[in-house]
Amino acid sequence: MVGSLVGLVDAGVIAGQRQFEDAAVQMIRSAASTEAGSWAAFYDNSITELRDGGSPFGPVHARARSLVVGDSLLEVGSCFGFLALQCAEDGFEVSACDISPGAVEHLRAAARRRQTPLRAVVGDATDLPFDTDAVDTVTLIHLLEHLDEQATVRALTEALRVARRRVVVAVPFEEHPSEHFGHLIQLTLDDLAAWAGQVEHDGVELFTHLGGWMVLTPVARRSV
Repeated sequence: MVGSLVGLVDAGVIAGQRQFEDAAVQMIRSAASTEAGSWAAFYDNSITELRDGGSPFGPVHARARSLVVGDSLLEVGSCFGFLALQCAEDGFEVSACDISPGAVEHLRAAARRRQTPLRAVVGDATDLPFDTDAVDTVTLIHLLEHLDEQATVRALTEALRVARRRVVVAVPFEEHPSEHFGHLIQLTLDDLAAWAGQVEHDGVELFTHLGGWMVLTPVARRSV
């Protein structure tokens, strides 16, 4: 579906994030005769395509899932929650957090329908509604390109607070920020390195794979 919409952007038929999102919702609702059926088809088809490689974003999700350590995961900036659902269905204890109440409700409904145990909450990446050391791994997959630098540092600080073992970050590398996806900044591996230098951690790994990746190890917190 996203590929079709990007084609319309390239052709100049739609422009900007609002038009892109409106077109996406219209396309989703056209998939079945009822609203519930349309969203069910959207979720089922999207997850199938992500898992079998039919979606161009599938390899990004596969790499993210391969980097999860421990038994529990928080996906920050989950949007519709496709990564969270895949991880939960892989057997992880999963929480998801997004600033959009509508996206969170769609994720909750999809998880109920698919009988997938998953906790989804509304929350801001810069002030996560989770306890310190709440989960083993926190992911921020294609989120930080939506934030300015100050908010990015706060989001990374919060992720490192909540994660016990690992924070996984992925960002796209683009010649120009994608306006229709709401991207604010063009990023390079140097930007990830600079962010890592502004937060407290016990180690960082940077690499490229269909964009840039940063894996941070939280500082071990010892009780007195």
